[in-house]
Amino acid sequence: MKWKLWGALVLLTTVSFAQQDTKQDSLRVMNRIGYNNASKLTIGGYVQIDYNEPDGAAPGKLDVHRLVMLFGYNFNEKVSFLTEIEFEHVKEVYVEQAFVNYSFNTAFNLRGGLMLVPMGYVNEYHEPPVFYGVERPGLDKYVVPTTWRELGIGATGNLQDLSLRYQAYIFNGFISYKDGEGTLRGIDGLRKGRQKGAESVIHNPNLSFKLDYYGVLGLKVGFAGYFGETQSDDPSVENSTVGVAMIGLNASYRYRSLDFRGQYIYSSLSGTEEYNELTGKDLGSKMDGYYIEAAYDFMPLINRNSTKQLSLFSRYEAYNTHADTAGDLEKNKAFDRTDITFGCDFKIAPGVAVKADYQWRTDAQDGSDRSNLFNAGVGVMF
Repeated sequence: MKWKLWGALVLLTTVSFAQQDTKQDSLRVMNRIGYNNASKLTIGGYVQIDYNEPDGAAPGKLDVHRLVMLFGYNFNEKVSFLTEIEFEHVKEVYVEQAFVNYSFNTAFNLRGGLMLVPMGYVNEYHEPPVFYGVERPGLDKYVVPTTWRELGIGATGNLQDLSLRYQAYIFNGFISYKDGEGTLRGIDGLRKGRQKGAESVIHNPNLSFKLDYYGVLGLKVGFAGYFGETQSDDPSVENSTVGVAMIGLNASYRYRSLDFRGQYIYSSLSGTEEYNELTGKDLGSKMDGYYIEAAYDFMPLINRNSTKQLSLFSRYEAYNTHADTAGDLEKNKAFDRTDITFGCDFKIAPGVAVKADYQWRTDAQDGSDRSNLFNAGVGVMF
């Protein structure tokens, strides 16, 4: 696995992907919270509708996977508020974001509330037309885990002279022990520990930060870190929490019709041996993964004046939530997964994408039963 990780790091320094000009990419985030916006009220949103059909399985599944409505309000030139209300699978309702932003200037802002943790690319930019593929990458589901948001406070800004955007927050963190049971497990790592701002508990504040550099046209490079300890609704229970240290590297580049993206995530968890003994879980002590992706827009060859985009793309990703284990716990090879995705992304208008792809999905376990998957869907953002 080591050669894969070093190879990923080399690729991340040379290739990447961007859906749009990187300076505008940074400004889009600023605009979503009210910067350079003369209107007091901002309304937006996104929709993801999927069709998924595993090989050898019937029937396929149709789903309104997500419908998210965004509302922002500028109280004055300094104070703004943003919230996103998410409906998943039609019947589940979540608050995806809800925070107040106080702008001293473009370079320094204070922010507090329910916010996205800045880790990787997709967790921040998860609107369906922004990423290739019908579904989000597996790395951004099982290791990051997207959509990852928690309650906290911090600072953010855009140092335009340095072409650098920064974010730094204190969050409440994952919950690892609730109602007498452990919440974290080997198959999806920290995912079940997201508190999402719903009656969250905190006794161990966590630190999160990210730096994004966009000084070269078409190029964006990001480095993120997350450090702290999980939460327990009964801190008196010994070994009910684990330490978390996660780093992420992402890079993207666009040259004419050719797009690249690369991402690497590494997470180290301490105290997992004792945690597993207490809870009976199989949480790994290390998780990691990477992907590389390339896409080419053929529309300029068909109609140079068209505003549509017709892209073929391919993504290779490898991710392992049992990259290492502590104590007597054996690594589960089924958690060492590889996905190869090939597909088409047709943007019929800015913000509207019709997608289809096929995924070859394997793992390191003998006789793996992971099935390949055909996906099709529609993604909208406005």
